Amino acid sequence: METQVSDQAIAEEPQAPAAGSGSGPLGGMPGSTQGDQAARTVTAAPGSAADAFAPLLRALVGTKMPVRFEFWDGSAIGPTDGVGTLQVRSIDALRRILWAPGELGVARAFVSGDLTVDGDIYALLRVLHDASPRDLRQMTVRMLPAAVDVARRLGAIGPPLPPPPEECRPAGRLHSPSRDARAVSHHYDVGNDFYRLVLGPSMTYSCARFASADATLEEAQSAKYELICRKLGIDRRPDARLLDVGCGWGSMAIHAARHHHAQVVGVSLSREQVELARRRVDDAGLADRIEIRRQDYRDLGAEEFDAISSIGMFEHVGTAQMARYFETLRQLLAPTGRLLNHAISKPGGSVLGRRSFVGRYVFPDGELLDVGRVVLAMQRAGFEVRDVESLREHYSRTLHHWVANLEEHWGEAVSLVGVARANVWRLYMAASANGFDDGGLAIHQVLGVVPEPDGRSGMPPTREAWG
Repeated sequence: METQVSDQAIAEEPQAPAAGSGSGPLGGMPGSTQGDQAARTVTAAPGSAADAFAPLLRALVGTKMPVRFEFWDGSAIGPTDGVGTLQVRSIDALRRILWAPGELGVARAFVSGDLTVDGDIYALLRVLHDASPRDLRQMTVRMLPAAVDVARRLGAIGPPLPPPPEECRPAGRLHSPSRDARAVSHHYDVGNDFYRLVLGPSMTYSCARFASADATLEEAQSAKYELICRKLGIDRRPDARLLDVGCGWGSMAIHAARHHHAQVVGVSLSREQVELARRRVDDAGLADRIEIRRQDYRDLGAEEFDAISSIGMFEHVGTAQMARYFETLRQLLAPTGRLLNHAISKPGGSVLGRRSFVGRYVFPDGELLDVGRVVLAMQRAGFEVRDVESLREHYSRTLHHWVANLEEHWGEAVSLVGVARANVWRLYMAASANGFDDGGLAIHQVLGVVPEPDGRSGMPPTREAWG
């Protein structure tokens, strides 16, 4: 995995303030004015869809509309000079929300195209997040009688619509190898060509490290890999045996082998990732140093490594499997071996629930853990934790690059995966960037070492070794 995943309109329980107050005219004909504020606000024509929806919108986001709302019949309500527009393209949007109150119904309406956004997506998501109630599902349930009345007036009453085909509901025991494989496939096996458009030449789906203000995305991804190599000490140990857990498209393995002569085993559950990673290794002329396997980390057996990198994979592990995860990796390391766990975290932790946008459409079964629990679990498994570093601001910048790549190549992306999935990726990456900006999300690199029985760690005396 990475990314993630965000408080900005996509977490199951958004950490937003209560709906704001304020005033602004909601009645009258479009174009009517009442002072400076009204001159910038389109008001709802009587009998229009906007007029029917106005009480619901007022309850959800306050009487002073933070964005413009446009409806399928051409009516609209809200500011004309705001940050963007939420377009309700079909009455089916309301029907979906009636049958799945809260975030899941909104997500289905968005993925199906019944809801779309236009404008600065970061700013639009931010103002909607700030104006929306803290518990969207509870608020939506309380509003059901009024929503049913609106639906009856507009002809939206009917049986539930089928969920969009992009929705994922993996079956089986949570975090069993087979279920994890299906969840990983849902997210990563959508086409390597699509990911190449989004990620750029580095083919790296994790937080970059921007060492300078003018660094390119590719330079920042390389800097991240170099930082990890130095933290793991393989820059000072030629032929070190490295395990890369959740190896993606092989970029970490290629960097470590090319620049530090490491012997690397990379494992992933994604068929498409493994196929392309092997081709990239061959193209780089490093097949004698890198082995890419389609394999679960739990099946590595009695192999031994000098270092382990886990970059953007831990989010798939979950609380229930965390102890086993670290114990397994601990057993694979030689004395003085090091583990670098690079993962999105969240203060207090957060399960990406089955009724959330991210849980159904992006990262099924994903879970973000508090970094404090990660440190404790590593120590209980036998690691000595030596360093914890946050890269929070770097992830926001990374995500902005990815969204820009997607928007620049939008037509090609839609031709590859369809407009629904392209919309999903744009929404979740933009919302995640906002989450890293406001601190609702974090990302940490936690470095642990397996000391010798006498306590020798083999660690350098200071962080100067890795800069």
